Amino acid sequence: MHILTVARREIKLGFRNSWTYSFLILLTIFIIGILLLQSSVSTEHGYTDMTGTVMNMTLYLLPLITLLLGGFSTSVEKEDGQWGLLSTYPISVYSFLWGKWLGLAVILLTMLFFSFGLAGMITLLFGQTLSIQTLIFFWLFSIILALVYLSISIFIGSIAKNRWQALIGGITVWFLTIIAWPLLMISTLSQLPSYKTIQPALQILTLLNPAEFVRVFSIMRIGAGSAFGADYDQWITWATSNNGLLAFVLIFISWILLAIFVGGFIWNRSDKNGSN
Repeated sequence: MHILTVARREIKLGFRNSWTYSFLILLTIFIIGILLLQSSVSTEHGYTDMTGTVMNMTLYLLPLITLLLGGFSTSVEKEDGQWGLLSTYPISVYSFLWGKWLGLAVILLTMLFFSFGLAGMITLLFGQTLSIQTLIFFWLFSIILALVYLSISIFIGSIAKNRWQALIGGITVWFLTIIAWPLLMISTLSQLPSYKTIQPALQILTLLNPAEFVRVFSIMRIGAGSAFGADYDQWITWATSNNGLLAFVLIFISWILLAIFVGGFIWNRSDKNGSN
């Protein structure tokens, strides 16, 4: 019950916040633009170079918006003393964090539903041929990406003492997992002693980065896994099977659970140290 109470409070505060509508406008303009570009290119088996470009562009913006939204929302509770007031009631840190996650998830899903719905209608008005399957694919890809990074943003907000630390932490995670990741992978793989170790190392590194893993798995699911080369041959067979989908869901849930659990643990420790 505490989780739902916190979630309702978060939804109410979120839709009153001007930042939410600023992110909504930015996201809507962005999605309309990239879907108009995508719709002008005929798709083959659900994937083209333009599809990959749209996915990469989504990876640049959506995680950043999610990290800033979730990190600010969580850290400001401590900075403004709201958590100090709420903690006087019988509510645990984990109930509070799960309530935050659920409330922010509703806000993000609403933003994505509105943005993709409006973008789909505008592409039709412009006479562009965007298939429903392609629209749903981009929508699901964005939802999964947003929910994973939302859990990371809650973790960042949990360990940050103020909104500026949350801002720095969010930008750092975004930079490392989105911008610098290809360079980090190349640098790491080039240091390995033999070629035999490259394939398992590449797969482990992919699992460690949620954005990369979601991207690789999504592209493989629509039949374009060959774009990643021979090092991912085993993954193609795995990702396109029912067991692969189940494993992906379990890994997806594990990221969320781990981020919230560790964030709540650190928050509890800081509360105890602060009270001593």
